[in-house]
Amino acid sequence: MSLTAVFESLKKAQSLLALQNRAQKDAALLAAADAIGAQREAILAANKSDVEKARAAGMKEALIDRLLLHDRRVDSMIDGIKTVAALDDPAGKIKSGWKTPAGLLIEQLAVPLGVVAIIYESRPNVTADAFALAYKAGCAILLRGSSAALESNRAITAAVRAGLASAGGVSGAVSLAGSGNRLEIDEIISARGYIDAALPRGGRELISRVVENARVPVIQTGEGNCHIDVDESAGVDRAVKIIANAKLQKPGACNAVETVLVHRKILSAFMPPLAADLAGRCELRCDAASKAAISGAEETPPSALVVKDAAEEDWSEEFLDFILAVKTVDSADEAIGHINRYGTRHSEAILTNDLAAAEDFCNRVDAACVYINASTRFTDGGEFGFGAELGISTQKFHARGPMGLEALTTIKYRIRGQGQIRE
Repeated sequence: MSLTAVFESLKKAQSLLALQNRAQKDAALLAAADAIGAQREAILAANKSDVEKARAAGMKEALIDRLLLHDRRVDSMIDGIKTVAALDDPAGKIKSGWKTPAGLLIEQLAVPLGVVAIIYESRPNVTADAFALAYKAGCAILLRGSSAALESNRAITAAVRAGLASAGGVSGAVSLAGSGNRLEIDEIISARGYIDAALPRGGRELISRVVENARVPVIQTGEGNCHIDVDESAGVDRAVKIIANAKLQKPGACNAVETVLVHRKILSAFMPPLAADLAGRCELRCDAASKAAISGAEETPPSALVVKDAAEEDWSEEFLDFILAVKTVDSADEAIGHINRYGTRHSEAILTNDLAAAEDFCNRVDAACVYINASTRFTDGGEFGFGAELGISTQKFHARGPMGLEALTTIKYRIRGQGQIRE
């Protein structure tokens, strides 16, 4: 089937889905979740094939982890769909209402955005998450995953469609652009009149390609060059624990920390414990002062520790790997200035025991999510209570931060009158 035929089919399916009530949509979602469980072995076998191909092609292990599925991650996909089914239906909600001097009753309604396309890399769990959110919001969705996860995405989509059909749902409301050809992207983002919004989710190259070439509206999700600012009042042990989690728990995620900024006054007390904790687990790329603080410590640095000199390009790099850049700062102004220059407006954190410093950081840092004394790894739709997410929006209109159901709705005004005419 040509992509144009797919677009037309999705548009027709969306008009049918928009008429479904909550009970119908929830039953279909639960059936899709059950179908993923029933097709678990086929999904894992398809994923194994994708992983083997990726390793043979030389994909680094941090990115392999993004691609990999196992029983726990399949269970998480199933649970995510069920959580979305349990959420309130956003479509049809009256967001506000008022009466005009002319006696008109104006109501602002939330309605489905329409047909959306998500263009994403590696993570096959996005296939299930994006479908669930779109379906609950009354949107049809075109899934365009990367070639690296093609077999996984085919298996998940097939299970979802079978589940929807078994429950009388609108199975045509979800479709996979499954050729693996990169030219598909250009056709999708040029499909005016069919695609109401496109969402790129991945690295810098993919996002730039979509944003710069799209002829349809784009909800931009951003790469994650995330920072943690270690204020002079920060407790060393807690700071080391938070940074280790933000870097190591899932280094290939967009909300993993990439650069740590350390106040000079705490440098000698902080760097040796951080280096000792990360030794053998993460390469450090340090500026001169932070490197000297490690080598000048009373304790001999661990033999497994890898420390390299930071280069200018390291400050703007999303490593997505076991690499952490470290820079010394002399003030809050310098830390905030660095973040606003090199950050990607994704997730930024400050570790501090100074309330005024925390408030200043929150007020001045330009990012979708700002943390005080917590790991950046919590920037996630599931962690925020959205059930799942379409991505992390770093733009400043319509949706920002983790995008859940509300991001897939738009506004319609319903005006009730009793024969009024305008004089």
